Amino acid sequence: MVFQDAPPAGWTGSRHREVRAFAMHTIRTALFALCTAAAIAQQQPAVTPAHLGGSYVMEFERGPINYLQPSDRDPVARLQRHIDSGDARLVFEPNQGYLRSLLENLGVPAASQALVFSKTSFQLQKIGPATPRAIYFGEDVYVGFVQHGDVLELSAVDPERGAMFYTLEQKAAEKPKFERHIDCLQCHAAGTTLGIPGHLVRSVTVDSEGQPLFVGSGFITDHNSPFRERWGGWYVTGSHGSERHMGNMIVKDRSHPDNYDVEAGANITALSKLGVDAAPYLEPHSDIVALMVLEHQTRGHNIITRVAFESRLALEWQESLEKSYRKDASGPGGLSESVQRRIFGPSETLLRYMLFLDEPALRAPVQGTSSYQQEFPKTGPRDSHGRSLRDLDLSKRLFRYPLSFLIYSSAFDALPAPAKNYIFRRLADVLSGADQRPEFAGLSASDRSAIREILMETKPQFAEVSGALR
Repeated sequence: MVFQDAPPAGWTGSRHREVRAFAMHTIRTALFALCTAAAIAQQQPAVTPAHLGGSYVMEFERGPINYLQPSDRDPVARLQRHIDSGDARLVFEPNQGYLRSLLENLGVPAASQALVFSKTSFQLQKIGPATPRAIYFGEDVYVGFVQHGDVLELSAVDPERGAMFYTLEQKAAEKPKFERHIDCLQCHAAGTTLGIPGHLVRSVTVDSEGQPLFVGSGFITDHNSPFRERWGGWYVTGSHGSERHMGNMIVKDRSHPDNYDVEAGANITALSKLGVDAAPYLEPHSDIVALMVLEHQTRGHNIITRVAFESRLALEWQESLEKSYRKDASGPGGLSESVQRRIFGPSETLLRYMLFLDEPALRAPVQGTSSYQQEFPKTGPRDSHGRSLRDLDLSKRLFRYPLSFLIYSSAFDALPAPAKNYIFRRLADVLSGADQRPEFAGLSASDRSAIREILMETKPQFAEVSGALR
């Protein structure tokens, strides 16, 4: 999740158990922890191509990635240019400061609001069960609001360089300035973010003050996570039948952090039932559907960024090799075998994530409490039959058509051509039925056909690659 501190642990699957080492790390990062250039620049071994494993932070401060240079393509950087030129204006209000105006300028729906009461932000002293932090998000930007906070927290996706972190001082000014923070990388470029500048949604058990209990359960969650591991330290409003989660729960006995009644936090449809005053926020919700989309999107952004970094570094390596030996080091397809492995392995991981192959089936329908699930599908492209990859299911799975809407994102479009073309070719194989391996068996013939038809009309690059394979 945006601006949640994260320990540097390895990524071993779709979710993560965090134990005692997490405690000291969170204490050390109570304020913005300095991430030195030397730490970022440390040489590390190449990732195993078959997956995105490894706990190391990738080398991304130098070319061809140049993360430390100013961004000009992420949504916050673009908004700053519009503010400076007078084409955009942020309005300051007495209670929420710039929040409402900022969301409007960034195109972020207020209905995306999710409230987190665990002290997992650098403004932790002002966060707790009575004063949760609000998170709002669009497709490529995340905004954090804390009651009486000194700043708004922002994380924006640069299409080529991953998450860019900013704050905006909550003080009225004619032309407010966003301040970029490199220091966030100690937490947001760790194993939990796949070693790249990224985001995460954390689920932890917390006490009555909002302090994470590090001897209790802790997870990094995405759409592959079982419901029972989700949303510890978050408020959750919505109905979900027999499914149970960690949300809405406060541990009263610190000596038994995993001893809490999940029934008490289940199927809560109003924050007032939890004793939470919603007046300081834009919405009286912490919507379960918004939380589910948030989990999918944050991990998806991280994997896309990891694929982009791996691909660009691999291509640079091949180019430098050819220059050093003054001969063509490529194979029949234009890339050496080692470069292909380094690009195609992570790309396959992204493909499988975007196809929701490991998503557990919902045991009961899910229903949110805000207008989010009505608003979210409206913004995506639709085919001639009115179908969109943003259409929600919420009865057995998150989306009606199991292929991520992030395929339309600027970050996906900015992937180096070898990675993007590989994904399109593999998608064409899977959706046409040519690839019938067991791991794709969960995709029904109707799912494959519908997704393919939607992409053929709404994603020209896929249509081009798919047509060329016929």
